[in-house]
Amino acid sequence: MAVSDLYRDYFLPWFGQGGDSSDVAMASRIRLARNFDRLPFPNRADIKQLAAVQGLAASTFNEIEAACGVPCDVVGIDGLSEMERQVLVEKYLVSDNFIRNSAYRSAYISANRGTSILVNEEDHLRIQCMTTGLNLKAPLTIAMQIDDAVESRLDLAFDEKMGYLTSCPTNLGTGLRATVLLHLPGLTYTRNMHNIINISQQIGLSVQGLYGEGSDATGNVFAISNQLTLGLSEIDIIDNLAGAVTEIIEHERRARKALVLYSKDRLEDAIWRAYGILQYARSLGEDEVLELISKVRLGVDLGLLHEVERDRFGEVLIASRPNYIRNLAGTENLSPSELDRRRAEVVRRVLAGDSKERE
Repeated sequence: MAVSDLYRDYFLPWFGQGGDSSDVAMASRIRLARNFDRLPFPNRADIKQLAAVQGLAASTFNEIEAACGVPCDVVGIDGLSEMERQVLVEKYLVSDNFIRNSAYRSAYISANRGTSILVNEEDHLRIQCMTTGLNLKAPLTIAMQIDDAVESRLDLAFDEKMGYLTSCPTNLGTGLRATVLLHLPGLTYTRNMHNIINISQQIGLSVQGLYGEGSDATGNVFAISNQLTLGLSEIDIIDNLAGAVTEIIEHERRARKALVLYSKDRLEDAIWRAYGILQYARSLGEDEVLELISKVRLGVDLGLLHEVERDRFGEVLIASRPNYIRNLAGTENLSPSELDRRRAEVVRRVLAGDSKERE
Protein backbone atom coordinates (compact mmCIF):
# COMPACT_ATOMS: atom_id res chain seq x y z
CA MET A 1 0.00 0.00 0.00
CA ALA A 2 1.50 3.33 -1.11
CA VAL A 3 2.17 6.17 1.33
CA SER A 4 -0.26 8.39 -0.60
CA ASP A 5 -3.05 5.92 0.23
CA LEU A 6 -2.68 6.88 3.89
CA TYR A 7 -4.57 10.10 3.20
CA ARG A 8 -7.11 8.90 0.60
CA ASP A 9 -8.01 5.38 1.70
CA TYR A 10 -10.86 4.99 4.20
CA PHE A 11 -10.29 1.26 4.73
CA LEU A 12 -8.61 0.17 7.99
CA PRO A 13 -8.23 -3.64 8.10
CA TRP A 14 -8.12 -3.67 11.90
CA PHE A 15 -11.28 -1.61 12.56
CA GLY A 16 -14.73 -3.21 12.61
CA GLN A 17 -13.72 -5.96 10.18
CA GLY A 18 -14.55 -9.07 12.22
CA GLY A 19 -12.72 -10.91 14.99
CA ASP A 20 -13.89 -12.18 18.39
CA SER A 21 -17.12 -10.62 19.71
CA SER A 22 -17.17 -8.39 16.64
CA ASP A 23 -20.88 -7.61 17.08
CA VAL A 24 -19.75 -5.28 19.89
CA ALA A 25 -15.91 -5.15 19.89
CA MET A 26 -14.63 -3.08 16.97
CA ALA A 27 -10.90 -3.33 17.67
CA SER A 28 -8.21 -3.91 20.28
CA ARG A 29 -5.13 -1.77 20.74
CA ILE A 30 -1.88 -2.10 22.67
CA ARG A 31 0.38 0.89 23.27
CA LEU A 32 3.84 0.75 24.85
CA ALA A 33 5.66 3.87 26.06
CA ARG A 34 9.45 3.66 25.91
CA ASN A 35 12.32 6.13 26.36
CA PHE A 36 16.01 5.96 25.57
CA ASP A 37 18.40 5.99 28.49
CA ARG A 38 20.19 9.24 29.41
CA LEU A 39 18.09 11.49 27.19
CA PRO A 40 15.39 13.82 28.56
CA PHE A 41 11.74 13.23 27.78
CA PRO A 42 10.53 15.08 24.66
CA ASN A 43 8.74 17.78 26.67
CA ARG A 44 12.06 18.67 28.32
CA ALA A 45 14.40 18.08 25.38
CA ASP A 46 16.00 20.75 23.21
CA ILE A 47 16.25 20.56 19.43
CA LYS A 48 19.58 18.71 19.46
CA GLN A 49 18.27 16.12 21.89
CA LEU A 50 15.10 15.60 19.86
CA ALA A 51 17.26 15.11 16.78
CA ALA A 52 19.35 12.58 18.68
CA VAL A 53 16.23 10.62 19.63
CA GLN A 54 15.04 10.59 16.02
CA GLY A 55 18.47 9.37 14.91
CA LEU A 56 18.49 6.56 17.48
CA ALA A 57 15.02 5.46 16.42
CA ALA A 58 16.04 5.50 12.76
CA SER A 59 19.04 3.32 13.54
CA THR A 60 16.66 0.55 14.65
CA PHE A 61 14.22 0.86 11.73
CA ASN A 62 15.29 -2.38 10.03
CA GLU A 63 14.82 -4.30 13.28
CA ILE A 64 11.45 -2.63 13.87
CA GLU A 65 10.26 -3.48 10.37
CA ALA A 66 11.35 -7.10 10.78
CA ALA A 67 9.49 -7.32 14.10
CA CYS A 68 6.32 -5.94 12.46
CA GLY A 69 6.47 -8.69 9.88
CA VAL A 70 5.37 -6.33 7.08
CA PRO A 71 7.01 -3.33 5.35
CA CYS A 72 6.71 0.04 7.09
CA ASP A 73 6.45 3.59 5.78
CA VAL A 74 8.44 6.39 7.41
CA VAL A 75 6.30 9.50 7.67
CA GLY A 76 7.99 12.78 8.67
CA ILE A 77 5.37 14.99 10.29
CA ASP A 78 7.08 18.24 9.28
CA GLY A 79 6.68 17.25 5.62
CA LEU A 80 2.90 16.91 5.81
CA SER A 81 0.20 19.48 5.23
CA GLU A 82 -2.13 20.28 8.12
CA MET A 83 -4.90 18.31 6.40
CA GLU A 84 -2.70 15.23 5.99
CA ARG A 85 -1.70 15.38 9.65
CA GLN A 86 -5.32 15.59 10.73
CA VAL A 87 -6.26 12.65 8.49
CA LEU A 88 -3.72 10.49 10.33
CA VAL A 89 -5.37 11.50 13.62
CA GLU A 90 -8.82 10.73 12.22
CA LYS A 91 -7.57 7.29 11.15
CA TYR A 92 -6.34 6.57 14.68
CA LEU A 93 -2.72 6.20 13.51
CA VAL A 94 -1.24 9.16 15.42
CA SER A 95 -2.41 11.30 18.33
CA ASP A 96 -3.57 14.90 18.20
CA ASN A 97 -0.73 15.81 20.57
CA PHE A 98 1.79 14.27 18.16
CA ILE A 99 0.98 16.61 15.26
CA ARG A 100 0.97 19.86 17.23
CA ASN A 101 4.73 20.26 17.14
CA SER A 102 6.34 18.65 14.10
CA ALA A 103 10.03 19.21 14.96
CA TYR A 104 11.91 15.89 14.71
CA ARG A 105 8.73 13.87 14.91
CA SER A 106 8.19 10.90 12.64
CA ALA A 107 5.88 7.89 12.47
CA TYR A 108 6.65 4.37 11.29
CA ILE A 109 3.39 3.00 9.91
CA SER A 110 3.06 -0.60 8.77
CA ALA A 111 1.72 -1.38 5.30
CA ASN A 112 -1.33 -3.08 6.83
CA ARG A 113 -1.93 -0.01 9.04
CA GLY A 114 -2.05 -2.25 12.09
CA THR A 115 1.12 -0.83 13.69
CA SER A 116 2.36 2.72 14.15
CA ILE A 117 5.43 3.80 16.10
CA LEU A 118 5.54 7.48 17.06
CA VAL A 119 8.95 9.06 17.57
CA ASN A 120 9.18 12.03 19.97
CA GLU A 121 5.57 12.15 21.05
CA GLU A 122 5.02 12.32 24.84
CA ASP A 123 7.73 9.65 25.11
CA HIS A 124 10.65 8.90 22.80
CA LEU A 125 8.75 5.93 21.37
CA ARG A 126 5.04 5.13 21.42
CA ILE A 127 4.56 1.63 19.99
CA GLN A 128 0.93 1.14 18.96
CA CYS A 129 -0.48 -2.14 17.58
CA MET A 130 -4.11 -2.78 16.62
CA THR A 131 -6.23 -5.75 15.56
CA THR A 132 -9.88 -6.60 14.98
CA GLY A 133 -12.43 -7.59 17.62
CA LEU A 134 -11.60 -8.50 21.21
CA ASN A 135 -8.05 -9.81 20.98
CA LEU A 136 -5.43 -8.12 23.15
CA LYS A 137 -2.84 -10.90 23.04
CA ALA A 138 -2.09 -10.66 19.31
CA PRO A 139 -1.20 -6.93 19.29
CA LEU A 140 0.68 -7.34 22.60
CA THR A 141 2.85 -10.02 20.97
CA ILE A 142 3.76 -7.72 18.07
CA ALA A 143 4.37 -4.73 20.36
CA MET A 144 6.67 -6.80 22.59
CA GLN A 145 8.56 -8.06 19.53
CA ILE A 146 9.16 -4.45 18.46
CA ASP A 147 10.18 -3.52 22.01
CA ASP A 148 12.64 -6.43 22.12
CA ALA A 149 14.05 -5.43 18.72
CA VAL A 150 14.72 -1.88 19.90
CA GLU A 151 16.14 -3.01 23.25
CA SER A 152 18.51 -5.44 21.51
CA ARG A 153 20.23 -2.41 19.97
CA LEU A 154 19.74 0.41 22.47
CA ASP A 155 19.47 0.97 26.22
CA LEU A 156 16.04 2.02 27.43
CA ALA A 157 15.22 4.06 30.55
CA PHE A 158 14.44 1.43 33.18
CA ASP A 159 14.49 1.31 36.97
CA GLU A 160 14.64 -1.97 38.91
CA LYS A 161 11.91 -0.83 41.33
CA MET A 162 9.66 1.29 39.11
CA GLY A 163 10.07 -0.46 35.77
CA TYR A 164 10.10 1.49 32.50
CA LEU A 165 10.39 5.25 33.05
CA THR A 166 7.86 7.39 31.23
CA SER A 167 7.05 11.08 30.96
CA CYS A 168 3.61 10.56 32.52
CA PRO A 169 3.68 8.90 35.98
CA THR A 170 0.52 6.89 35.19
CA ASN A 171 2.47 4.93 32.56
CA LEU A 172 5.31 3.94 34.91
CA GLY A 173 6.02 0.23 35.23
CA THR A 174 5.07 -1.71 32.12
CA GLY A 175 4.41 1.46 30.12
CA LEU A 176 1.42 -0.43 28.73
CA ARG A 177 -1.95 1.01 27.83
CA ALA A 178 -4.45 -1.55 26.51
CA THR A 179 -7.67 -0.41 24.86
CA VAL A 180 -10.74 -2.07 23.39
CA LEU A 181 -13.11 -0.08 21.17
CA LEU A 182 -16.73 -1.07 21.79
CA HIS A 183 -19.91 -0.17 19.91
CA LEU A 184 -22.50 0.27 22.67
CA PRO A 185 -25.77 1.61 21.23
CA GLY A 186 -27.88 -0.78 23.33
CA LEU A 187 -26.52 0.53 26.63
CA THR A 188 -26.76 4.09 25.35
CA TYR A 189 -30.38 3.84 24.17
CA THR A 190 -31.48 2.06 27.36
CA ARG A 191 -29.68 4.74 29.40
CA ASN A 192 -27.40 2.29 31.19
CA MET A 193 -24.11 3.64 29.89
CA HIS A 194 -23.69 5.95 32.88
CA ASN A 195 -23.70 2.94 35.23
CA ILE A 196 -21.08 1.17 33.13
CA ILE A 197 -18.82 4.23 33.22
CA ASN A 198 -19.12 4.55 37.01
CA ILE A 199 -18.40 0.87 37.66
CA SER A 200 -15.47 0.86 35.21
CA GLN A 201 -13.84 3.80 36.95
CA GLN A 202 -14.20 2.08 40.32
CA ILE A 203 -12.22 -0.94 39.07
CA GLY A 204 -9.42 1.12 37.53
CA LEU A 205 -10.62 1.41 33.95
CA SER A 206 -10.99 4.49 31.79
CA VAL A 207 -14.01 5.02 29.50
CA GLN A 208 -13.51 7.62 26.76
CA GLY A 209 -14.60 8.47 23.24
CA LEU A 210 -13.10 7.03 20.08
CA TYR A 211 -10.22 9.52 20.00
CA GLY A 212 -9.22 9.23 23.64
CA GLU A 213 -9.19 11.74 26.47
CA GLY A 214 -11.67 14.57 26.06
CA SER A 215 -13.32 13.16 22.93
CA ASP A 216 -16.99 12.39 22.53
CA ALA A 217 -18.32 8.85 22.06
CA THR A 218 -19.03 9.45 18.37
CA GLY A 219 -21.18 6.76 16.82
CA ASN A 220 -21.67 5.21 20.27
CA VAL A 221 -18.09 3.90 20.13
CA PHE A 222 -16.33 3.89 23.51
CA ALA A 223 -12.65 3.25 24.25
CA ILE A 224 -12.20 1.12 27.39
CA SER A 225 -8.63 1.18 28.76
CA ASN A 226 -6.59 0.25 31.81
CA GLN A 227 -5.46 3.10 34.05
CA LEU A 228 -2.91 1.26 36.21
CA THR A 229 0.45 0.00 34.92
CA LEU A 230 2.70 0.00 38.00
CA GLY A 231 2.96 -3.26 39.95
CA LEU A 232 1.20 -5.35 37.31
CA SER A 233 2.58 -7.56 34.55
CA GLU A 234 1.56 -7.12 30.92
CA ILE A 235 -0.50 -10.32 31.07
CA ASP A 236 -2.24 -9.19 34.27
CA ILE A 237 -3.23 -5.92 32.61
CA ILE A 238 -4.71 -7.42 29.45
CA ASP A 239 -6.42 -10.25 31.33
CA ASN A 240 -8.06 -7.79 33.75
CA LEU A 241 -9.19 -5.57 30.88
CA ALA A 242 -10.44 -8.48 28.75
CA GLY A 243 -12.47 -9.81 31.70
CA ALA A 244 -14.13 -6.44 32.32
CA VAL A 245 -14.77 -5.85 28.62
CA THR A 246 -16.36 -9.29 28.26
CA GLU A 247 -18.84 -8.34 30.99
CA ILE A 248 -19.62 -5.03 29.27
CA ILE A 249 -20.19 -6.91 26.00
CA GLU A 250 -22.69 -9.20 27.73
CA HIS A 251 -24.51 -6.19 29.20
CA GLU A 252 -24.67 -4.65 25.71
CA ARG A 253 -26.09 -7.85 24.21
CA ARG A 254 -28.75 -8.02 26.91
CA ALA A 255 -29.65 -4.38 26.28
CA ARG A 256 -30.03 -5.09 22.56
CA LYS A 257 -32.29 -8.07 23.28
CA ALA A 258 -34.44 -5.88 25.52
CA LEU A 259 -34.79 -3.29 22.74
CA VAL A 260 -35.92 -5.97 20.30
CA LEU A 261 -38.28 -7.55 22.83
CA TYR A 262 -39.99 -4.39 24.07
CA SER A 263 -39.49 -1.82 21.28
CA LYS A 264 -38.94 -3.78 18.06
CA ASP A 265 -41.27 -1.74 15.83
CA ARG A 266 -39.83 1.58 16.97
CA LEU A 267 -36.26 0.21 16.74
CA GLU A 268 -36.78 -1.13 13.21
CA ASP A 269 -38.28 2.17 12.14
CA ALA A 270 -35.29 4.09 13.53
CA ILE A 271 -32.84 1.73 11.81
CA TRP A 272 -34.53 1.88 8.41
CA ARG A 273 -34.97 5.66 8.63
CA ALA A 274 -31.23 5.94 9.36
CA TYR A 275 -30.42 3.74 6.38
CA GLY A 276 -32.72 5.74 4.10
CA ILE A 277 -31.18 9.06 5.11
CA LEU A 278 -27.61 7.81 4.61
CA GLN A 279 -28.55 6.23 1.28
CA TYR A 280 -30.36 9.20 -0.24
CA ALA A 281 -29.50 12.42 1.63
CA ARG A 282 -27.64 15.10 -0.33
CA SER A 283 -26.30 16.90 2.75
CA LEU A 284 -25.10 15.31 5.99
CA GLY A 285 -23.51 16.76 9.11
CA GLU A 286 -20.65 14.95 10.82
CA ASP A 287 -22.45 14.13 14.07
CA GLU A 288 -25.58 13.22 12.13
CA VAL A 289 -23.70 10.61 10.07
CA LEU A 290 -22.15 8.99 13.12
CA GLU A 291 -25.49 8.70 14.90
CA LEU A 292 -27.15 7.26 11.78
CA ILE A 293 -24.42 4.74 10.90
CA SER A 294 -24.45 3.50 14.51
CA LYS A 295 -28.16 2.66 14.10
CA VAL A 296 -27.48 0.97 10.76
CA ARG A 297 -24.70 -1.17 12.25
CA LEU A 298 -27.00 -2.11 15.13
CA GLY A 299 -29.64 -3.16 12.62
CA VAL A 300 -27.13 -5.31 10.73
CA ASP A 301 -25.88 -6.98 13.92
CA LEU A 302 -29.46 -7.72 15.05
CA GLY A 303 -30.42 -9.17 11.67
CA LEU A 304 -33.00 -6.42 11.09
CA LEU A 305 -31.18 -4.93 8.08
CA HIS A 306 -29.48 -6.91 5.32
CA GLU A 307 -28.85 -4.23 2.69
CA VAL A 308 -25.47 -3.13 4.12
CA GLU A 309 -22.31 -5.08 4.90
CA ARG A 310 -21.38 -4.75 8.58
CA ASP A 311 -17.83 -3.67 7.65
CA ARG A 312 -19.19 -0.41 6.26
CA PHE A 313 -19.54 0.96 9.80
CA GLY A 314 -15.82 1.53 10.30
CA GLU A 315 -15.38 2.79 6.76
CA VAL A 316 -18.10 5.42 7.16
CA LEU A 317 -16.57 6.54 10.47
CA ILE A 318 -13.33 7.37 8.63
CA ALA A 319 -14.79 8.60 5.32
CA SER A 320 -17.15 11.07 7.01
CA ARG A 321 -14.44 12.89 8.96
CA PRO A 322 -13.95 16.55 7.93
CA ASN A 323 -10.24 16.51 7.17
CA TYR A 324 -10.48 13.28 5.20
CA ILE A 325 -13.10 14.97 3.00
CA ARG A 326 -11.09 18.18 2.67
CA ASN A 327 -8.01 16.20 1.69
CA LEU A 328 -9.97 14.30 -0.98
CA ALA A 329 -11.18 17.65 -2.31
CA GLY A 330 -7.62 19.01 -2.26
CA THR A 331 -8.52 22.15 -0.34
CA GLU A 332 -9.07 23.33 3.21
CA ASN A 333 -11.46 26.01 2.01
CA LEU A 334 -14.75 24.15 1.90
CA SER A 335 -17.79 25.99 3.21
CA PRO A 336 -19.86 24.13 5.81
CA SER A 337 -22.58 23.46 3.23
CA GLU A 338 -20.08 22.15 0.65
CA LEU A 339 -18.44 19.94 3.29
CA ASP A 340 -21.84 18.46 4.19
CA ARG A 341 -22.66 17.92 0.50
CA ARG A 342 -19.39 16.12 -0.16
CA ARG A 343 -19.82 14.05 3.02
CA ALA A 344 -23.21 12.80 1.83
CA GLU A 345 -21.68 11.90 -1.54
CA VAL A 346 -18.80 9.95 0.03
CA VAL A 347 -21.12 8.12 2.43
CA ARG A 348 -23.37 7.02 -0.45
CA ARG A 349 -20.34 5.61 -2.28
CA VAL A 350 -19.10 3.75 0.80
CA LEU A 351 -22.51 2.20 1.48
CA ALA A 352 -22.68 1.09 -2.14
CA GLY A 353 -19.32 -0.65 -1.77
CA ASP A 354 -17.54 1.71 -4.16
CA SER A 355 -13.82 0.87 -3.89
CA LYS A 356 -12.61 4.08 -5.53
CA GLU A 357 -10.87 5.35 -2.39
CA ARG A 358 -9.80 1.84 -1.34
CA GLU A 359 -7.69 1.03 -4.39
